Amino acid sequence: KERIVQAHEQAAEFYHLQLMRSKETGPAQARAYLGKRGFGTGPSKSWGLGYAPGRSALVTYLNSKGFTRDEILQANLGVVSKRSGRLADRFFDRIMFPIRDLQGRCIAFGGRVLGTGEPKYLNTGDTPVFNKSNNLFGIDKAKGAMVSDSVAVVVEGYTDVIALHEAGVRYAVATLGTALTAQHVKLLSRFAKTIVYLFDGDAAGQRAAMRASEFIDWSS
Repeated sequence: KERIVQAHEQAAEFYHLQLMRSKETGPAQARAYLGKRGFGTGPSKSWGLGYAPGRSALVTYLNSKGFTRDEILQANLGVVSKRSGRLADRFFDRIMFPIRDLQGRCIAFGGRVLGTGEPKYLNTGDTPVFNKSNNLFGIDKAKGAMVSDSVAVVVEGYTDVIALHEAGVRYAVATLGTALTAQHVKLLSRFAKTIVYLFDGDAAGQRAAMRASEFIDWSS
């Protein structure tokens, strides 16, 4: 498990340097997109945002740091190419959002595609250190504010969390491409007495809100 965490920490550093320093077209487009969303240099640094170039660049980098093929596969940072049988990067041409545990260690990623490709968002699959039903984006940064204000706000997306934090709402977190689960509520209840669901107003958001309401303890 420790090696998987270390691999993610190294990957986060690699992706971040690609975003902040690379002069290639992909990273430049990623910076432009983030800038339009109001996430310039400051938020990109504080949240460790990155860019995944693909082309096995991350696999090569992790190999240079001593990580084996099996470790990269177990961390879900690489996949085996069906055509060549070689190890390739799982994420490519995506803006990368590091997902961190309560201690602030990177344990997974969410990647937003640049352009119109599908899926729009791609998350790390389940690993020995990560399960999307048990983790929340931003929980490491939000837990302190949750305790001091006794409130947690749950939104649907990574950028929603960052925007709220930048606006001073520092107890915001997001689910990771899944509906709010009982495990999520249990985690939030460790820090906050009140949980606010701030979902989109479309049909999908309304359905998510209804599912989330199943976990409310109406007697409290």
